[in-house]
Formats: sequence, C-alpha cells, structure tokens
Amino acid sequence: MAGDPILLTTNPGRYKAFFYCNSVAFVASLVAIILVQNKLLLETHVLEAAMVLDLFGLIGAYAAGSCRDVSTSIYAMALAGGVLVYVVIHVVFFTLDHTDTITPQEIEMVEKRRKRLLLFAVLAATVTYQAGLTPPGGFRLHDDGSGGYQAGDPVLLNNFPRRYTAFFYCNSVSFMPSIALIILLVNPHLYRPAIRSYALAICTAVGMFGLMGAYAAGSTQHLKTSIYIFALVVVVLLVIAALFLLFLNKNRNTSSQLKPENGEDDKKTTYAKQKYLMLLGILVASVTYQAGLDPPGGAWQHSSEWYDAGNPVMHDNRRHRYLAFFYSNSTSFVASIVVIIILLLEWKDKKKRSLTLRVLSTTIVLDLLALLVAYAAGSSRGWKTSVYVVALIIAVLAYIAIHVILAFLC
Repeated sequence: MAGDPILLTTNPGRYKAFFYCNSVAFVASLVAIILVQNKLLLETHVLEAAMVLDLFGLIGAYAAGSCRDVSTSIYAMALAGGVLVYVVIHVVFFTLDHTDTITPQEIEMVEKRRKRLLLFAVLAATVTYQAGLTPPGGFRLHDDGSGGYQAGDPVLLNNFPRRYTAFFYCNSVSFMPSIALIILLVNPHLYRPAIRSYALAICTAVGMFGLMGAYAAGSTQHLKTSIYIFALVVVVLLVIAALFLLFLNKNRNTSSQLKPENGEDDKKTTYAKQKYLMLLGILVASVTYQAGLDPPGGAWQHSSEWYDAGNPVMHDNRRHRYLAFFYSNSTSFVASIVVIIILLLEWKDKKKRSLTLRVLSTTIVLDLLALLVAYAAGSSRGWKTSVYVVALIIAVLAYIAIHVILAFLC
C-alpha cells in the first residue's frame, strides 16, 4: 500500500533487521539520556553498557539498511571489527616499552584530546549514517520490468556502479571507525594508552580521508570534478600557509609590544578557542557534507537523452547556479575538514599554538563566507533573490557595526 516502506516489500528480512537494530539504538539512546540525570547510576557502568548497546545497534542498522546483499553487509561490519583489533594490537605493542606511570599533566592533555576526538567521531558517525541509508541520487521507486533493478535500489548503483561502490566503501570506512572510536573512548583504560600511542589519531585520519572520498564520489558523477575537489585541499592548504607567513611576519614586527603571558589563563583561553573552532568546523562540515550529497533541486529519477538518472536536476536546468553552489559548498567542506585535522594535532610550543589558532580563526571566517555563497546560490532559483540574501548579510553586518560603535561611545 502507499506509505509502506519499499524495502519491507522487496526484502522483508533485511528491513526487519534494519528496523529492530535502529529501534534498539534509538531506545538505548533515550535510556542513556535518562541515566545521565541520575548521579547514583553514573557511579556504576550501566551508562557505558547502554552506550555500547546503542552503538552496536547503529552498526547493525547501517549494515542492514545501506546495502542489499549479505556479503556487503558483512564487509561493512568487518570494518568496525578491524579498527578495534588494530587499536588493541597497537596499544599492546605501545605498552610493552612503557612502564612509567602517567602524570597528572599528561592525564589532563589526554582528556582534552579525548573530547576533540569524540567531537569528530560524533560528527562522522552522524553524517555518514544518514548518507549511507539515503545515498546520493535517491532510490528507484519502481521495478524496471526486465530485472535490471528493483524498487528500493540506489539509482547511482545502476547508472554509475563504480562511483557508487567508491562512495559506499569510503562512507563506511568513515562510519565504522567512528563508531569504534566512540566505543573505545568510553573506557579510560582503553582510550588513555590508545591516545598516547596515537592509535586513535591514525583511525581519525583514516575516517577523515574516508569522509572526503565519499564526498568526492557522491557529490558529482564526473571524475574530473572529483579531482577538482581533492585539488581544493591543496588550495586550502596553500591559503593556510600564506596566512601563517602573514601572521608570522606580523608577530615579528609586534613581538616587542606583546604582554607577558599568564600560564593558567592562557591555557584556559587556548582550550576554549580550540573547542570553539572545532565546533564551528564540525557544524560546517556536517551541513556541507549533507548538502553536497543531496543538492538543492534533488536528482533525476529517470534517464533520458538529455540527462542521466541520479544527476542533480539543477546541474542541467541552471548550470551556472549549480556550479556556484557546488564549488562554494565544496570549498567550505574541505576547509572545515582541514581545520578539524589541524585542531586534532598537538602544538606544545605556545607561540606556534597561538599562531595556529589565529590562522584557523581566519580560515573559519573564509569558510563561513563560502557557506553563505553556497546558501545564496542554492536556496533560490533567481539571481534577484540571491542578491536579497547578500543584502541581508550586509544589513546584519551593518547592524553589528553600529551596535559596536554605540557601545564604544557609551
């Protein structure tokens, strides 16, 4: 009947596996939220057990709902197991030569890195879970009658099988390690040696590259455009390097005028800036990833002599507007990922850390400007409306400037 899930009709066993695993994860999340409010339960390991059950439910739901055959589901689940095995082996070899006890300063540093890793893992798990279950190009709504495809199959799988395979495995490589990271970051006996040995940093880097690969494969149907996306990484790094040189030269000229540093206050301020920039980077990366895979205007559901099913509608109807949206959105996404990667690194030198934060703050501003351009190009279909969006931005900036001037005068 109309309104019934297509997968329930075409593959009821797979749909039920997805539905119950997803429901277990949802209910376990609600239980965890309730448990957090009880101080007595926080002292036990009930919350950790609920979270682990939640995450395994997510893994099962992703494996059942993101593909249509058993072997691919097994491959997807094996990725999570492979990450856990790798981290355990890495930690075992790391602890063989480390018999010293961890100092309070190291514990504090590890806890801060844990929070940043957890933020990234939550970002990657959220966006890749949704992208895996609703892949770019959408799904077939009807059978073709000749056995070529069934209702519920991804459109991209039939039209561009290699590109869909690249998207699926890159997306899975980002999702499964993220879930494994969250599981490991729950237990301090696991994450402390794993963070000190850089095992989790390696998993995070793999997840980052998987996220970028999935975006490059899923946001466009042309190899040339995918190459341009990776070229944007080089462009962003060059811009960051130029900002480094600019601020470094400025610091040298004003070094004699700098005030003496207050150690504890500087640490708190630096950590607050890192969290602030990380949150902004995660926000922009999540919205641009989803917008790139599901562009405004949707995708064609049927092929014709003028277009292929799975291609963005706006790419064929309003090409210039689509290109403005696509490249602005891609620039914003790539810049956010680069910012997150740099923030996950540790800078022990105070001057380098301060310089890095200034550069990343400027990069985030440029990142948000690219996001505004993508919004102006993708949220409307007429240039007049896009001009109105830009005018709104100018009006808001003017309001803030007037407010600051009045505050200064008062």
